[in-house]
Amino acid sequence: MPRPPLALLAGLALGSLGGAVFYLLSLPLPWMLGALFATMTAAVAGAPIRGPVGLRPAIVAVIGVLLGSRFTPEILGQAGQTAQTLAILLVYLVAVAAVVVPFYRLVGRQDWTTAYFAGMPGGLSEMIEFGEARGADVPAIVLAHSLRIVVTIALMAFLFRVVLGHDVGRTVPTAGGPLGIADIALLAGSALLGAALGIRLRLPAPTFLGPLILSALVHVTGLTESAPPPPLVVAAQVLLGTILGCRFVGIAPALLARAGLLSLGATVLTLALALVAGLAMRAGAGVGLDQALLSLAPGGLTEMGLIALAIQADVAFVALHHVVRILVVIVLAPMAARLLPDRA
Repeated sequence: MPRPPLALLAGLALGSLGGAVFYLLSLPLPWMLGALFATMTAAVAGAPIRGPVGLRPAIVAVIGVLLGSRFTPEILGQAGQTAQTLAILLVYLVAVAAVVVPFYRLVGRQDWTTAYFAGMPGGLSEMIEFGEARGADVPAIVLAHSLRIVVTIALMAFLFRVVLGHDVGRTVPTAGGPLGIADIALLAGSALLGAALGIRLRLPAPTFLGPLILSALVHVTGLTESAPPPPLVVAAQVLLGTILGCRFVGIAPALLARAGLLSLGATVLTLALALVAGLAMRAGAGVGLDQALLSLAPGGLTEMGLIALAIQADVAFVALHHVVRILVVIVLAPMAARLLPDRA
């Protein structure tokens, strides 16, 4: 067994190689997905690799600043449209809970508490914490949410690239004008100060959401039109994909295969409901179906934001709906959990 630094270097090298291969093959979101699938495959095979977990706050801060650079003054005039779509989002969340939680209970044969926290479309860390407090099977919740994110990223990237014909391939999703010293200071300040404020205010995904909010403010007010440079964005995506893939170190292939099939079924059910809700958003608020699907898909806030950026969708719209989704689930999930049976 190699020492931890060697395992970390092995993980980074493998993630970089996977990203480069996906890039050369012009596959969707190559740097993140390539790193993810290369390291996940190696992790399940028992390779001694580690992800740079300690760097995750800095990585997601960079991506938060990047996504914040797509906020424009025109966004302020969309309040009426957003009110309608948020109402649809709330109905959609109830429908997901009503369909996916019984799926995990009846098909996955999990106890109600584990099925509940595995099926609710909230943040991974929050669902683990709530589930553990209620006596749920924590490893099952970790697998359910980790695989949900992986499966959603893969399915959404395939959908937009192959089915809808969007360019989610080689192009690094960046935006903005020239990068001067003042711009660098504003972007770096958004990352550092935003992360600190996010933690202080106890925001969900604080080191991502805090930088995104401050970056959005400096862009909406016209203080800068710049964004993080492409090499930094590529590095952030490779590191993020490597971290996600290395989550599966030590998991037995048989256990992962069963959890993967369950996650695929649950994700397909959720995306079917997202399609219905997306069509309602298009009919009621005139929102494009691709944008609506990204705002409803049960993937990570960071990852769905990157896909939105790659296909030139409204990043602000997508980010807002994911933030509301996470907040609603965090607030309501523990309350509703009290209604669950005490035993399987």
